[in-house]
Amino acid sequence: MLREKYEASKIIKEFARFAHQYDTYNVIQAEVAKALVDRLPIQKYASILDIGCGSGEVYKNVLKKEIQFETFIALDASKEMLDLHPTEAKIRKYTADFNETKTYDKVEILADEALLLSSSSLQWSKDLDFVFSQLSKKSSKAYFAIFTANTFKTLHQTAELRSPIYSEKVLKEVIQKYYQASFETQVYRLAFKTVRDMFNYIKKSGVSGGEQQLSYKQIKQLMRSYPLDYLEFEVLFVEATSLV
Repeated sequence: MLREKYEASKIIKEFARFAHQYDTYNVIQAEVAKALVDRLPIQKYASILDIGCGSGEVYKNVLKKEIQFETFIALDASKEMLDLHPTEAKIRKYTADFNETKTYDKVEILADEALLLSSSSLQWSKDLDFVFSQLSKKSSKAYFAIFTANTFKTLHQTAELRSPIYSEKVLKEVIQKYYQASFETQVYRLAFKTVRDMFNYIKKSGVSGGEQQLSYKQIKQLMRSYPLDYLEFEVLFVEATSLV
């Protein structure tokens, strides 16, 4: 399933542009990473592969939960974001895009001894079918947290925009082609003192993925007409066992 109007470079550039401020604005992403790791059994893995690792929220929570591993593979398309990720002897960092075939050739892990994780990144898959077909070959066990199209639901409705990311229904359909999976959907709200603060958050947190669908005039109108003092986020949590 190829998302129309997708431009990978826009998303990568957006994260790189505000990487130095990311930890100030990734409030929801941090909560989601913690919630994802909280779902993991406490045990030891030969390798843990974190797809779209960002500044390392998943890694930090893995350490807090005392999950043991021999190697932690941190993969992100933005070098600037990857530079923020902790650096330790057991960590291997890769600047690579999970939408590209060469990425999966580069990362070598033993599927039966590895754990695959991804938090707040796979919603930016260029081709869901391709991405999950490749991921399912890398590890027999996986946990995902993926933002759905109901993120910013009221904002999109007010602006008469279509969400740039996938619906819960589409995500489930593709995931179940490659995994035996269980799903849980969680809704988050993030309140703001002013609408201007809200739009500043959208710009610098990376959750917009570089999407610029409104003119300056339209943005001003949206700021006046947006009916809520919070943003909505919807996240699909997935526990999956590969069918490959």
